[in-house]
Amino acid sequence: MSLKSTFSLVLLAVAVLVAALSAQQSGQAPAQSPGRPAPGQVPTGQMPVLGRPTQPTDEVPVFDFDYFVGKWTFEWEVPEGPLGPAGKITGTTVYKKIDETFYEAVTDATGIGAPFKITEHIAYHKDNKTTARQVADGRGFSYLQIGPVGGDLGGEYNIYFLSEPFTVKGKKIQIRNTFRMQSPLNYKGATTVSVDGGRFVNYGNPWWQKQVAGITSR
Repeated sequence: MSLKSTFSLVLLAVAVLVAALSAQQSGQAPAQSPGRPAPGQVPTGQMPVLGRPTQPTDEVPVFDFDYFVGKWTFEWEVPEGPLGPAGKITGTTVYKKIDETFYEAVTDATGIGAPFKITEHIAYHKDNKTTARQVADGRGFSYLQIGPVGGDLGGEYNIYFLSEPFTVKGKKIQIRNTFRMQSPLNYKGATTVSVDGGRFVNYGNPWWQKQVAGITSR
């Protein structure tokens, strides 16, 4: 990707996030997500049933961000670092839809020190297959991330987030998050962190499981 294209992507992400925050502050009521499963009904994947083997010429459907809407539980083993001490973090993440472009996620986490909350304002540009999010972490830092959204004919989708540099306890931090949507009820993350411009190192692999009435996540 050229420098010009990258700069345009960043401008687009920032503009979309500003619009998202403005919409939320205006007091818009959250829109209802279409097609949510009834209690006890297993959510379906995003690939259509073709009735035949997939072909290389088949189009991958654009990712539907409503996938996230609802309540998820998660667990995450993290190493010691500038973001906090080592240990296991568990909790819940609840995604809400604001409208066709904007979403909000609130995470309540426990396990290391005092409980903390993470709030995300998310924008998804479906046509450009790009997403951005503003993350406010209750441990005392916040940052902006942008990233492309991709998928394959096997029905697995991925988001590749990269954060802006930000400062925590005097250290310059950057975070990469990869999210792999492996099934309607499970998605997994891979997180790496760079400190003071150094190489990105592993910061654990969180795993989210969706809570649907009458269904056990696997």
